[in-house]
Amino acid sequence: MTPDKVNQAPEGGWKSLKVDELKAELEARGLTKSGTKAELVARLDDDDVAQAGSAPAPAAEKAAEPDDAPQTTSGEPGDGDGEPDDGDRASSAPAPEEEAEPDEEAKPKSRRRGSAETTTTRKRERTPRPEGDLIVRARARYVRSAPRKARLVMNHIRGKRVEHAQAILEHAPRAISTDILKLLNSAIANAESAYELGADELTVRRAYVDEGPTIKRFRPRALGRATKIAKRTSHMTIELTTEGNGR
Repeated sequence: MTPDKVNQAPEGGWKSLKVDELKAELEARGLTKSGTKAELVARLDDDDVAQAGSAPAPAAEKAAEPDDAPQTTSGEPGDGDGEPDDGDRASSAPAPEEEAEPDEEAKPKSRRRGSAETTTTRKRERTPRPEGDLIVRARARYVRSAPRKARLVMNHIRGKRVEHAQAILEHAPRAISTDILKLLNSAIANAESAYELGADELTVRRAYVDEGPTIKRFRPRALGRATKIAKRTSHMTIELTTEGNGR
């Protein structure tokens, strides 16, 4: 049987066919049709490989024909029966570049902002200093210390100059003095930021402690009993003023 009349393998391969169909195909090719299905499929595969190597590939020639077909013209350029010439084709077809220009104008190109184009926030204007004595306040809430212990330290800095109060808190032996010193420095920073006042211009006008919520805990004791533990908190406030500094 010539290569043109040989049946091609189905999509699922020769394995998808039944034994009778495989034997009929082998008989048509003049091959031995005895054996198991695997042997029949192997013979057909070997025969396909042998014929593919000896026979030219007609598929490539047929695939090249559709590419050449559109290039043939039925008439001469400029005739009414044939295709339009280059002049008519250029006038009828719109230019692709002219159509692309409105799209580019409608969609501006996005680019990353450079360092020179980054926006900067405006500097906050300082509050004008009021006439007379002013008061600057700082408050610390829920400080984990008993109000009684904090009041013992607050009594030492009330009415003192800020520099003198800082020196007292730095050398105070009580642990709460560290939290009170932080609060005092916060009040000084508020005065410098809002009114451009230095520490040498300020005095501690008021320094007081309010009681905050109490945290309740329990401790196990003997005989299965429990003892209540009250962990107290404080709300501390410090007010600074320029009164008494010769201002």
